[in-house]
Amino acid sequence: MKAEIAIIGGTGVYDSDAFENVKEVDVDTPFGKPSDRLLVGEFEGRNVAFLPRHGRGHVYSPTHVPYRANIYALRKIGVSRIVSVAAVGSLKEELKPLDIVIPDQIYDRTKHRKDTFFEDVVVHVGMADPFCSEMREAAIDVLENLGIDYHPKGTYVCIEGPQFSTKAESNVYRQLGFDIIGMTALPEAKLARETEMCYLTIATITDYDVWKDEPVDVKTVLENAAKNEENVKKILRKLIPSLPEKRECECSEALKFAITTSPDKITEDTRKTLGIFLNKYL
Repeated sequence: MKAEIAIIGGTGVYDSDAFENVKEVDVDTPFGKPSDRLLVGEFEGRNVAFLPRHGRGHVYSPTHVPYRANIYALRKIGVSRIVSVAAVGSLKEELKPLDIVIPDQIYDRTKHRKDTFFEDVVVHVGMADPFCSEMREAAIDVLENLGIDYHPKGTYVCIEGPQFSTKAESNVYRQLGFDIIGMTALPEAKLARETEMCYLTIATITDYDVWKDEPVDVKTVLENAAKNEENVKKILRKLIPSLPEKRECECSEALKFAITTSPDKITEDTRKTLGIFLNKYL
């Protein structure tokens, strides 16, 4: 079963009232199984896949999410755009818990994650603007019309986790000018770009991290995440049908000039594994 758009997020984001004709799709990939079976159906007139990032029942920590399998599986069923929903902490006073941020930049502080598909072929994908400009504009228009408290840009610092930051770390991130902090946007954004899929993060603020001398605990994060979910559902119901059928962004040709390995040096195994990304350029 095919889908053109994917939503990656927590199970609470899944909108059973908006999805119709839903089927569970079990996808195998060269990188193992994705976090869970994909739920594919009609969502506001579009074919959409939903994938719980941490698996149903929240079984994968941020470090151990099978990111490559997740992105590959979505690409395999035809997805060209990903809407990622992620809970984050705020590093600035004006970015309040329960606000929404549409980040435009990201900073990588992860340590132990496979962040590329291309281990046997050299591919230098541009990441200057890691989030799709076309999707960001569409999301900002929706938020403006809905009247939800939001911020149209921001830099997301992605840490390894699963531990929250120390106060020293949190204050350093503030001094460096970062706006929000989370654990999951990377390597998702990098892998999506490598597969020429558009990637957008809807970041939902749950707390002030620890710089504000307020404790950050799972109870608070989950309570505020649950409060944010209703707004996220409203956003998705407006955003998904507003996305144009044809993509006019840079994401759609990210690999065009990125492959530097000579075609005759690319092995048959690599072609078999990564052909769905590479074949149109080889």
